[in-house]
Amino acid sequence: MRFTLRQLQVFVAVARLESVSRAAESLALSQSAASTSLAELERHYDSPLFDRIGKRLSLSALGNQLLPKAVALLDRAEEIEQLLQGKSGFGSLQLGATLTIGNYLATLLIGRFMQAHPECRVRLHVQNTSHVVQGVAQHGLDLGLIEGDCQHPDVEVQPWVEDELVVFCAPQHPLARQGTASLDELVQEAWILREQGSGTRLTFDQGMRHHPMPLNIRLELEHTEAIKRAVESGLGIGCISRLALRDAFRRGSLVAVETPELDLRRQFSFIWHKQKYQSSAMREFVELCRSFTAGAQRSDEIRLQEIP
Repeated sequence: MRFTLRQLQVFVAVARLESVSRAAESLALSQSAASTSLAELERHYDSPLFDRIGKRLSLSALGNQLLPKAVALLDRAEEIEQLLQGKSGFGSLQLGATLTIGNYLATLLIGRFMQAHPECRVRLHVQNTSHVVQGVAQHGLDLGLIEGDCQHPDVEVQPWVEDELVVFCAPQHPLARQGTASLDELVQEAWILREQGSGTRLTFDQGMRHHPMPLNIRLELEHTEAIKRAVESGLGIGCISRLALRDAFRRGSLVAVETPELDLRRQFSFIWHKQKYQSSAMREFVELCRSFTAGAQRSDEIRLQEIP
């Protein structure tokens, strides 16, 4: 066998970062050491793994085939190293979560996971759906927890728990007294919405797609808490997950507006690359998530107990 794990580490890092210098920095190597390692791997097999366009590196056809296999081998090697060190084999876990899941579920779940496996290094990236899907597809993330749709051909999608968006307003808004609204009434309002590319925005747009009138979108914001504050201040009405609004509804600082004509249901899902090696940490974390939400028909019914 004429390749080393270090060479594969360099190859994977360059593939992810599209730069030898950034790959070297991420691996705590000199740029010359990283360049030499990659050059030796390609020279041993007389096969270029990257197409070089100026200073930019993009995977060749062979490199695209090699990448998932190299990632899987490195994941297995990390588990073996953990076991040889007397640990459980739970090396590291790169998680991606969309905003609602990241803010209201993921940190609690990670806390419970790390209590059970303190030796595991967990890193959480909170981004919108399109960025999490991209991270999984490019092997930058081991596992994604998303609230939007995923149609990427290289990504496996497994359902987790149902979620539902809800239209909401400030207590002093006229719709708060009604408690319900028709589509014709909704299009007359100013809206505070999530940005394009988020799962929340996609579900909302799909729900409103049959109405011919354009919406008056006053603000597009990337954070649910910012949307809640803007709606509380009277700038307009919003639409986000019931899970994110549960405490505000209980306090009375925001009010739900039921919309019988809209289907705002969606699915929280797990995603991973179809060729991804299922590490012990991945399997254990997914099982923890499923057991944590067992018995809940919808995300806002999940009991969010504090970590003891």
